Amino acid sequence: MQRQIQNPSASLPEGSLRVLQVTDCHLYEDPKGELAGIRTLDTFDQVLQLSKNNLPEQDLILATGDLVHDASPEGYGRLSERFQVHGVPVHCLAGNHDVSTVMNRCLNSKSANSPKAVQYHDWLIILLDSAVPGKEGGHLSRGELEFLETSLDENPDSFALVCLHHHPVPVGSAWMDNIALDNPEELFGVTDRYDRVRGILWGHVHQTFEGYRNGVRLMGSPSTCIQFLPQQDKFGIDNQPPGMRWLELMPTGAIRSGIQRLSQIPVRLDLRSVGY
Repeated sequence: MQRQIQNPSASLPEGSLRVLQVTDCHLYEDPKGELAGIRTLDTFDQVLQLSKNNLPEQDLILATGDLVHDASPEGYGRLSERFQVHGVPVHCLAGNHDVSTVMNRCLNSKSANSPKAVQYHDWLIILLDSAVPGKEGGHLSRGELEFLETSLDENPDSFALVCLHHHPVPVGSAWMDNIALDNPEELFGVTDRYDRVRGILWGHVHQTFEGYRNGVRLMGSPSTCIQFLPQQDKFGIDNQPPGMRWLELMPTGAIRSGIQRLSQIPVRLDLRSVGY
């Protein structure tokens, strides 16, 4: 397990990228919508403000699924408005609570969109759709895997960061690992063949995960709202505050990353909640 780097660099070499990951925002049609006692729009706003206050200026944001809990157009519209204020490109992918067709229709501006892949300097960022309609767990279709392979073949000189919603490796919580990506061996069957794949990034787990596989950095990240208790067989809510992940993608192919959280848990958080 890699020790987390706690602070971003004050300056980076030319050609580096500063990336902010926000995930599992669970916004609603109603701006007062709550999850486990907390108003998710409020904590989302607070996390975005924290990034502005505490982090160097970012080059882009990756929003890795479960963005709108009820998949409402109003929720996606509100999300887009918040991202526009942030002032950098935002690239989104769907989670199990999202509806891809609605998300893609609502997030189609220059500031917030849902592309399959984007290129920045020497880095190719690939956004895979692991959501399965009506299911909590994830799956990468043959089309998604073929897109991944084709993208890597067509960009042999680029380093790659692969993003998806569902975790492809166990995180040690039985209930959560039961709704993970169900075909990780097919994902790794592609990524293991390309040494310029340097990282795999996901949401879904509402907690920090750090690991490596064949030199590829594996990263799971906290939610902008509720956090899940790690290493638990049954569902439980952690008393960790909402957070986000920052990444520094270096021109050498190295990845530096760490977690930033709000200073305290939301006062109305219901730690006794039995589901979400």
